Amino acid sequence: MDFFIVLKWVGGVGYLLNKVFFSFAERMKKKSRVVIARRWRIAAWFVYLIGLPPWVILFASWRNWIAAGVELSGGPSMLLGLIIAVRGSGKKPPRWLDRGALFLIPIGFLYSLYDFGGFTSLNQLLEVGLVIGFLLGTYQLAKQQRSGYLWFVVMHISCAWLMLIQDSPWLYRHQIISLVFILDAYLMSRETS
Repeated sequence: MDFFIVLKWVGGVGYLLNKVFFSFAERMKKKSRVVIARRWRIAAWFVYLIGLPPWVILFASWRNWIAAGVELSGGPSMLLGLIIAVRGSGKKPPRWLDRGALFLIPIGFLYSLYDFGGFTSLNQLLEVGLVIGFLLGTYQLAKQQRSGYLWFVVMHISCAWLMLIQDSPWLYRHQIISLVFILDAYLMSRETS
């Protein structure tokens, strides 16, 4: 089997399961099943971290340097989300990890602008939408802020368009399916607050 097909499957399924598990977590939270919601949230962050390396490799192989670099810089936010989910929302996360995740958001974005000398193509604009949605969404969800789901909507729309342009129909469909679960999780989170 082609190495890039394996990467697409592992990265795509990992990220899709992340959205499905967030949706399940919000549904359990709505039903006041806090322990089960927490388990789904832990699973969501765990599969997210598994899907990260394949996405970084894929974006780099397609020369989507903005997306690859910033995707990698989202790793600390993913780890932060996992730690918060494991510890429970009442305990503070490690300060160094929280600050590191916050520090990497603007650094990743600014470096990408520097590297490309500003915006020169539609792909770059889509990558920026993907990046901003990914970084802010991941960080806000790690901190259990519902607005992170809205940033994920921006990310998935941008990424779907990018995958369509780059002739990756399977990954395009993956983004649309993920978008459905993100919207479901957002709607569930609104009902529980």
